[in-house]
Amino acid sequence: MSIPESHYPARWWRVLPDGRIECDLCPRFCKLHEGQRGLCFVRKMEGGKMVLTTYGRSSGFCVDPIEKKPLNHFYPGSSVFSFGTAGCNLACKFCQNWDISKSRETDTLMDRASPDEIAAAAEKSGCKSVAFTYNDPVIFAEYAMDVADACHARGLKTVAVTAGYITEEARREFFAKMDAANVDLKAFTDDFYVQLTGAHLQPVLDTLTYLKRETDTWFEITTLLIPGHNDSDAEIEAMSRWILRELGPDVPLHFSAFHPDWKMRDVPPTPAATLTRARDIALQAGLHYAYTGNVHDTTGGTTYCPGCHAPLIVRDWYRIDDYKLTPDGDCPHCGSAIAGRFGAFGHPFGNRRIPVAMHREDRA
Repeated sequence: MSIPESHYPARWWRVLPDGRIECDLCPRFCKLHEGQRGLCFVRKMEGGKMVLTTYGRSSGFCVDPIEKKPLNHFYPGSSVFSFGTAGCNLACKFCQNWDISKSRETDTLMDRASPDEIAAAAEKSGCKSVAFTYNDPVIFAEYAMDVADACHARGLKTVAVTAGYITEEARREFFAKMDAANVDLKAFTDDFYVQLTGAHLQPVLDTLTYLKRETDTWFEITTLLIPGHNDSDAEIEAMSRWILRELGPDVPLHFSAFHPDWKMRDVPPTPAATLTRARDIALQAGLHYAYTGNVHDTTGGTTYCPGCHAPLIVRDWYRIDDYKLTPDGDCPHCGSAIAGRFGAFGHPFGNRRIPVAMHREDRA
């Protein structure tokens, strides 16, 4: 008898002496009785084992610019086939995708597709890569990893857009399948993580240092600046100096703008000046690449050569207006190597977002 995709056998769990099971995928270590689900809502104890209830099901598929992930140093101008599922293992009060990540209704997952069908659709769409995004792929790791294998078989790259809240064992297996990642470093204080995300800072820092020291995965960092909560000069400087010390100057750092949402509708939007100030602090701390996001800011979106400071990739939001890198990723003016993954640059995808129809589940 075949196992329904929605009841796919999960990994990273163990049986406890009292008969419950413990999920060892993320640092929450949820302990479940029969029929219970973890905080992420998609991992469940069923028949004495753990299952992933969203395998093969998605909240939708779209073709996006890679800059939207955001990744500015991973094949700039290319398109990426993006999808997510439902649920999340964090409880961010400021979630910008709350309708997906906070969903407790699996009926929101109207699209279904096998790993090979996703890879085939991405290839047919002319995409360079496939991104696991919209909600955190850590919680649907088995599905994402199987899709990654299917993508690699077709010569496609894989991208994880994640908060990096994952245990050591799962981290090693998950990121072995990922060519690139954007990691949300939501703040640089544990108080922020505890009070506004229901999680802790250290496991995220552990993920970042692991990616730098033990993998070939290209990664960039994004921090959503929330007025009055994580946007002080002191915190931004401390974070930038930690990145410089532990990860080096070449990891790109994106500062993006908050808009009132979910449970923080009383907090005002992030002023553009805050993003500019944060970018200046990061650059003054010694980082080579710092960007502003979610705003029209050509200066803040442009990649400059760390050697001669020439503008090499000029961007307005997700649109590339000028591109001067060599195919090897070098500055044509001084020869400095620009950190990242590059290749021949053709016509950029631009700032479009194209929905892709897959199999729709019958709700009759």
